[in-house]
Amino acid sequence: MLTALVTGIAAGALYAAAALVYNVMFSTSKVLSVTTGHLSMLGGVFGAWLMAGLGWPLPLALLGAVLIGAAFGIATEIIAIRRVLSRSDEHLWLLSTLALATMLQQGVALWWGTEPKPFPRLLPQDFSAGLADQKYWLPVAIALLLAVALELFYRRTLYGKLFVAMSEDAFAARARGIPTDLIRSLSFALAGAMGALAGFAAGQLTFAYFALGLTLTLNGFVALAVGGLGSNLGALVGGLLLGVIGAFATYYLGGEYQQTIAVGLLMLVLLVKPAGLFGSASIRPV
Repeated sequence: MLTALVTGIAAGALYAAAALVYNVMFSTSKVLSVTTGHLSMLGGVFGAWLMAGLGWPLPLALLGAVLIGAAFGIATEIIAIRRVLSRSDEHLWLLSTLALATMLQQGVALWWGTEPKPFPRLLPQDFSAGLADQKYWLPVAIALLLAVALELFYRRTLYGKLFVAMSEDAFAARARGIPTDLIRSLSFALAGAMGALAGFAAGQLTFAYFALGLTLTLNGFVALAVGGLGSNLGALVGGLLLGVIGAFATYYLGGEYQQTIAVGLLMLVLLVKPAGLFGSASIRPV
């Protein structure tokens, strides 16, 4: 049971990181990109390739994986978001980001292979560490670090305040001279770097696997909806709650019920509090 709890917390931290990535992208674009989980998949796959395949040291491999994630984040905004938003306010970005995510996943599968591959050890530690193994606590540490860093970024930096301004009213921000297209691209670059960092840190837990992106996209969205859209604290709580409940569902009922429990949790929370545990209903003047 303790193993299920620790595993659930570690997995939940990764879901929380995906929810934080959703928040960053949504803040400037009002888009929930289907490519969110694939950013973490890229961090895991390219991190494993750079370290195990090319023999790069940890700092360079981490930097390379994060830059690749940031580059794909920018590509997502340019290819699948910008032209769609310029032509329509409808949710056509759902199709464009889904198409981009599918192409990325299949491309990685052709190059990397379809079997999960082990991720190199990041820190010197014996494999007999048990529940204190780094594969459990590294994802938790990174999720907490990302949440704290985001709060400091929004409160203490100029660009963070521009992100907040766009999240409140993009049209008013543009009228005040804020380069909204640039800020939106920067937010997707930041989201890509965050997702890749989370995938890199959790690589030993998830392995380097091409299909990880879809799982993280779905579970990250559930964590986001449970915690509340736009709330970083809600992303952490929703992710950890989802991870722990899913782990215990697997422990007691079997793995085939894990997604059923996740969707059930989402429905229960949305029925009781539609805005999520820490979300607030937005009021639109008419």
